Amino acid sequence: MDLNETAMFVKVVQVGSFSAAARQLQLPTSTVSTRVARLEQRLGTTLLQRTTRRLHLTEAGKTYFEHAVLGLGHLHEAEAAVSATKALPQGKLKITAPADLGDNLLGELVQQVQAVYPALELELLLTDRYVDLIAEGVDVAIRTGELQDSSLIAKSLGDIQWAAFASADYLAQAPALREPQDLIQHRCIQFSPMGRESWTLQQVGGSMTIPLSGKTMVNSIGVVHAMASNSQGVALLPTYICKTAVADKRLQRVLPAWQGRKDPLHLVYPQQRYMPPKLRAFIDLAHTILSVSFQDAQIA
Repeated sequence: MDLNETAMFVKVVQVGSFSAAARQLQLPTSTVSTRVARLEQRLGTTLLQRTTRRLHLTEAGKTYFEHAVLGLGHLHEAEAAVSATKALPQGKLKITAPADLGDNLLGELVQQVQAVYPALELELLLTDRYVDLIAEGVDVAIRTGELQDSSLIAKSLGDIQWAAFASADYLAQAPALREPQDLIQHRCIQFSPMGRESWTLQQVGGSMTIPLSGKTMVNSIGVVHAMASNSQGVALLPTYICKTAVADKRLQRVLPAWQGRKDPLHLVYPQQRYMPPKLRAFIDLAHTILSVSFQDAQIA
């Protein structure tokens, strides 16, 4: 099926002659006439009866025209709809992220993205398990740590830097905390994925592993943060989630010459030839928002 033949036939009927159709289509009249003749040959019937003065639709021609003009109209509408989606990001976007990335961080991200693109519908899947983006119909992931799936596209957001924090009230009644080995005398609130038996701290020129009691073990970074802010001990926390607490003087950095590990952070999405506008818009804006968050967090 050659839709060009159909489109030329419809145009000839609409304007009433081959020459007028050729002018509008900016084609030679012979080309238009030949295409319509090919259409009739393919259909095995006469669609137009030609006279010296005007054209007449046959019964078959009338039937074909009524259906063809509707079909071409639907095609034009379909192309217009696709063009509109290119210009305006819209529709549902499914995003997965680690459950402990931070409620405030993700909440602010959603708020800012929807403020810029109000037609976007965002669905967040927060989980610590590995999500197969293609199999589970997820558009984009925010992932920490070293990446494993080389078939995905990854865009770096920076690093999550871990460091030790405590409240001023806790430090005022606790033993002195000048060197990493002093942690042995302190109540340490341990985020279990960071290590159940020890913390490893680093500085320029070396590292030190400190054995811990394991008396307070928590698998939620939000709970660890809250406990440290409530003067319940020293916690190893990502610097980015401590920015507000540090500014409000609810927490302060301890052992500032030492730091925990760095975890790389990426936006990850499946490779595709034509990226949907909604995904492109989210990736570009999320990269800008999150990159700033993690760059600023390094000074906490």
